[in-house]
Amino acid sequence: MFDATSGGAGAALRAGPGDPRRAKVKGPPGSGAPGMTDEPAVLVAPDADPSEPDPRVRAQARRIASRLAMPRPRRDATARRGIGELASMPYRGGSDEIDLDRTIEVLAERPVPDDEDIVVRDRVRTRRSVVLLVDVSGSMRGERVKTAAATVGALSAELAHDALSVVAFWSDAALLLRLGEPVKPMELLDAILRLPARGLTNIAFPLEVAAGQLARVPARDARVVLLSDCVHNAGPDPRPLAARLPRLDVLLDASGEKDVELGRELAARGRGVCRVIHDFRDVAPALSAIFQS
Repeated sequence: MFDATSGGAGAALRAGPGDPRRAKVKGPPGSGAPGMTDEPAVLVAPDADPSEPDPRVRAQARRIASRLAMPRPRRDATARRGIGELASMPYRGGSDEIDLDRTIEVLAERPVPDDEDIVVRDRVRTRRSVVLLVDVSGSMRGERVKTAAATVGALSAELAHDALSVVAFWSDAALLLRLGEPVKPMELLDAILRLPARGLTNIAFPLEVAAGQLARVPARDARVVLLSDCVHNAGPDPRPLAARLPRLDVLLDASGEKDVELGRELAARGRGVCRVIHDFRDVAPALSAIFQS
């Protein structure tokens, strides 16, 4: 559990930098198990320790995000069969499954019907709620900055008509955007770049934060996307928390050190998929595949 207060653009979860429980703990030799500690976290304002990013890094990251942040046209409901709730609606050239009972009721009042007097059954896409968890542990330079920028931009476009929450994490975490708040991709990216990223990676805690954000959302409309190298070395075992989420998909950053085994296991526990990405160019195709599955 964690304590919550608000401030600025969101909230951050942080243990003291001198806490002895930050020591790295490894799993059993040869097991591939993640390292675990009993490190706690508390909530503070995300701008409590701001630092300005390199202007050149910021400019490059904003260029990448802006290319992908253009809202995409809403797909026709009939193009995504099996998604959303089945509902009766006037015929508009899409579904061919006629609701006979409702159509007969309409025709009883209109002997000469128009096309829209025919009632059909089709699936209507509901509003999705997605929590993005961005790993900013260690050094936020090079490919990792570009990958984070591409993910923020692509998700902002994909979810233009939906609800998005963003949590950045390292050994602690920052709640940068609460679910349902207006999405401003460039502001989100700047907030990520200003975070004082540190060495260790606690995947368990942001999964807990995501569960809190989605607590009131129907499971069929809720999912979590984790962008991380999955080298978990702080906090408790994240796998039980992954299993409690409605759905967890993993974008596994393979640009440096990585734990592919844990990433795949987290996705499997969360009833999602794991996509390995090597640079920012892989992000948009991976997200498209995830949201079509």
